[in-house]
Amino acid sequence: MKKDYYEILGVSKTATIEEIKKAYRKLALKYHPDRNPGDKEAEEKFKEASEAYEVLKDEEKRRLYDMYGHKGVSSTGFNGFSQTEDIFSAFNDLFEDFFGFSATRARTSSDVGPERGADLRYDLSISFIEAATGTEKEIEIQRLETCSRCSGSGAAPGNQIVTCPTCKGRGQIIRSEGFFQVSTPCPNCNGQGTIFTEPCPSCHGKGRTPQYRKVKIKIPAGVDTGARLRLRNEGEAGVRGGPRGDLYVVVHVEPHEYFSRKGNDLYCEIEISSIQACLGDTVEVPTLEGSEQIKIPAGTQPGAIFRLKGKGFPDLRGFAQGDQLIKVKLVTPTNLTAKQKELLEEFLEIEKKKEKGGFFKKIFKKVEFS
Repeated sequence: MKKDYYEILGVSKTATIEEIKKAYRKLALKYHPDRNPGDKEAEEKFKEASEAYEVLKDEEKRRLYDMYGHKGVSSTGFNGFSQTEDIFSAFNDLFEDFFGFSATRARTSSDVGPERGADLRYDLSISFIEAATGTEKEIEIQRLETCSRCSGSGAAPGNQIVTCPTCKGRGQIIRSEGFFQVSTPCPNCNGQGTIFTEPCPSCHGKGRTPQYRKVKIKIPAGVDTGARLRLRNEGEAGVRGGPRGDLYVVVHVEPHEYFSRKGNDLYCEIEISSIQACLGDTVEVPTLEGSEQIKIPAGTQPGAIFRLKGKGFPDLRGFAQGDQLIKVKLVTPTNLTAKQKELLEEFLEIEKKKEKGGFFKKIFKKVEFS
């Protein structure tokens, strides 16, 4: 019959996760196989403590265990450990938390396989109009390509590639840190597990060489600053036959002297005279597709906004296109002719009489009803 997990760790059923961690650490240090070589009882206690900790540190597993006992967590996959190495793999997170390093196993020669190439980033500036209409650009990037001379092996043509004698093909050197064994990349083969006597003269043994390449990019209509375009397999070449990385193009839209943007809506400002605002007029405004005429109704006030439906930016996800919003700015006429001044002065006199009459009428009404 299995022992109670709380009893194994020596904690109460109301213990916090920190108390459970602390109890497990104490038992792990006491019964660790490296401290008790050949002691089957200590190894068994270490396994029991590890099993108990794995269940009680997890909120859901602990809840099931409290409700149903060992049957509640029987499907979690605990059937004992075949060797100490398996224990390190299962509870590596705890050792890393306690001691600041990972207690993982050394790499074997089978681990030294293909590696994916690095992803690349390219920052691309486009004009405001290009962002609205879409465009195609050709850029030049520098990336690591598989060396054509040695086909990525790093060895000079005809040179034999052999297993590294220092690490025996593992790519790692194991050293002791107290009672732990820590693996580090082999300095002789740089973690590759193989060596050659003569490196390739083109890539100097690295298997890849930097080269420039031109790439065409399609910029969809509606992009905005910060948009990332992913070009698959346009990053650096992989190592030992591994796949290429990707190229990420980050878009930066240059500001426009006339237009601005909020979401998919386009904004601009037009100037009209106070006379046009009073009498109304038809004016021409620029749009992304050219120019268009809009009607300014009589009596338009400063700051009035007119909307052109569907004249904004296209939506990247295929939704409705944004609108263009046009804000009116009134400009006072200057350099008037004598005739213009005469007419405006006449207009001003009429306005003064109108305002004066209206003002006195208001005063009389207040007196009458007070």
